[in-house]
Amino acid sequence: MPAPAEPSPSPLTRHHVTVHGPADAARTVLLVHGFGTDQTVWHGLLPQLDPALRVITYDQAGCGQCDPSVFVQHRYLNLHGFARDLSALAQSLDLHDAALVGHSFGAMVGVLAALEAPDRFSRLALIGASPRYLDDGNYHGGFKEEDIEQVYRVAMANYSGWTEAFAPMAVGPVNGPGLAEHFARSLQAIPPERALTVLCAILQSDHRQALPRLNQPVLLLQTQRDSFVPLAVAEYMARTLPHAELRLLDAQGHLPHLTAPAQVAEALRSFLA
Repeated sequence: MPAPAEPSPSPLTRHHVTVHGPADAARTVLLVHGFGTDQTVWHGLLPQLDPALRVITYDQAGCGQCDPSVFVQHRYLNLHGFARDLSALAQSLDLHDAALVGHSFGAMVGVLAALEAPDRFSRLALIGASPRYLDDGNYHGGFKEEDIEQVYRVAMANYSGWTEAFAPMAVGPVNGPGLAEHFARSLQAIPPERALTVLCAILQSDHRQALPRLNQPVLLLQTQRDSFVPLAVAEYMARTLPHAELRLLDAQGHLPHLTAPAQVAEALRSFLA
């Protein structure tokens, strides 16, 4: 007789889910990282959050310690594949009325998952979020078509060199070279073909039509200067989401949870209470 098939690992195992804080906490918070990072990007923020919270982190497909077999390219040509992963995690964790904190593309993954499973998430905090990066008429996403084509050309020709240039711009020059180098190493740890698939999925996305359908309260966190998400995008989201508050942080760069975690924690405190 053939040997019995090995049971497939659960979503919690595949995505290297980590639970911080008391299991019986009154509030559960799920953190969704952005492009080029994994769940370790939250390490500076975690100690700043209320210790009474139960906080869950995980690695998205293709990142960190997520099972490499999860990343089947055709599943992740847009953000819906990542959102389905998040919904499956929320179901496996039996989440109800949890808070979600998402960064960058992880923020929009969170929006899509919250629309798919609205009972799982009662509120969302979105850091450096954008529903569309490409300019479109009166919508100023921050990139023109030729800008995005240039990103593709450079990243495909020399991924390592592209990360060295991309990381300082994302982190912000005022935050020093150390954090930029840290982010560059994080980008370089992702196999180029996976990183480029995700990058294309992000830059080609347009989820503006999803925003008016999100009924949960939303806190938008935006830095004073973000090279990849203009303030105009955050203001657009604040106008378009039915229940949104926009809060500007006294920080610069696209990764304030990495560069200014105390400020992010302070902004989140009352929203997560």
